[in-house]
Amino acid sequence: MTGATAFADGSNAVRSGTPSRTALWVATQRAAHQLLDEPVVFHDPVALPILGAAAEAALRRDPFRHNDPLNRSLRAAVVVRSRVVEDEVARAVAAGVRQYVVLGAGLDTFAYRDGFAGTGLRVFEVDHPATQQWKRQLLLESGIPLPDGLTFAPVDFEHETLVQGLADAGFATDRPACFLWLGVTMYLTEAAVMEPLRFVAGLPRGSSITFDYQPAESLLNPIQRATSAVIRQRAAALGEPMITSFDPAVLRERLFALGFGEVENWEPEDLNRRYLSRRKDGLYNNGGRLICARV
Repeated sequence: MTGATAFADGSNAVRSGTPSRTALWVATQRAAHQLLDEPVVFHDPVALPILGAAAEAALRRDPFRHNDPLNRSLRAAVVVRSRVVEDEVARAVAAGVRQYVVLGAGLDTFAYRDGFAGTGLRVFEVDHPATQQWKRQLLLESGIPLPDGLTFAPVDFEHETLVQGLADAGFATDRPACFLWLGVTMYLTEAAVMEPLRFVAGLPRGSSITFDYQPAESLLNPIQRATSAVIRQRAAALGEPMITSFDPAVLRERLFALGFGEVENWEPEDLNRRYLSRRKDGLYNNGGRLICARV
């Protein structure tokens, strides 16, 4: 749910000018992973301090309140999707890509623990101005410095487009880029989902976008359907209702039609097999799905 307010034009958070509450929830899950799960799937030394001193202290005192079966499943989806994305960033950088765009950045920590220092990688964090202001205050209070190569691209999607926001931030459309887009598509209309995908598909060869999506209800097994219902209820209670789902086969064909040359779909079983096999701690992704589309 990271940064849902950045793209969800109808969200209450955007209209009230407040940061995304789901962004904080996702950040808390990443932080809890550092304390509860062994081995760690997604190592993030900034995950705890970026929450702020009070929230970090509360989590350290009692991380187990986030360790019921439902939270474990949701946390697994959060950390596995982060791992997939950063594996894709590593692949892109090795191939010569030097632009990384985090759409709906929320409290994403990549830029503040960047393992690609010295490569010339530029990181663009795109989010609603209110969420970015909140994040910058947390960074300041936590003593986390802003790294060289990071550019904030505040975009209020009620008044400007992604293309305009990135252009204002100095993004080069004549060079390939790697995009991350997590926890956002399910909060948008289908038309709004297609707009950024169309933009990335038109970038130079070597560009890619990795994003998650909500599958059509008819494709879920009973356990996944029950989990999905709880997530939907929680998101709606936070003022950020989930409104769009996809059939992965149809979505794959639409991505090819936009101009992507390669589409890799990750089902829950694929993610568990690659990242969560042979664990004793019960960390298991019950529903998270990802797609990586490459130009």
